[in-house]
Amino acid sequence: MSQYLLLLYREPSGPPTPAEVAEQMPKWFALDEAMKEAGVYVGGNALQGVDTATTVEIGAGEPLVVDGPFAETKEILGGYYLIDVPDLDEALRWAKRVPYAAGKVEVRPIMPLEAFKAMLEGAHQAG
Repeated sequence: MSQYLLLLYREPSGPPTPAEVAEQMPKWFALDEAMKEAGVYVGGNALQGVDTATTVEIGAGEPLVVDGPFAETKEILGGYYLIDVPDLDEALRWAKRVPYAAGKVEVRPIMPLEAFKAMLEGAHQAG
């Protein structure tokens, strides 16, 4: 099995109305339950608004802490799911089930720290 992060992006249209919440939340809860029943759910959360973000900029000098998200974009990262599935095709099947009225789901494989270390060691030995 492999882990994939489903990054949930949406247009920055402000908070949902009570009617939108009533319509959408049962769909999100159903997706959560389906993932749990299928045994692929590892974790997931919604994120607070972009206005609550703080970014640490790391450069040549001391790290700098600034308010707000790292980059200005047309879409905001609103949440994520971490799933454990056999392959990318299965991760994409789950991503297609995300109940956005409008939005995007970025699917990214997780590189376990052990694999990252092995990659670095292999590059060091080869170089």
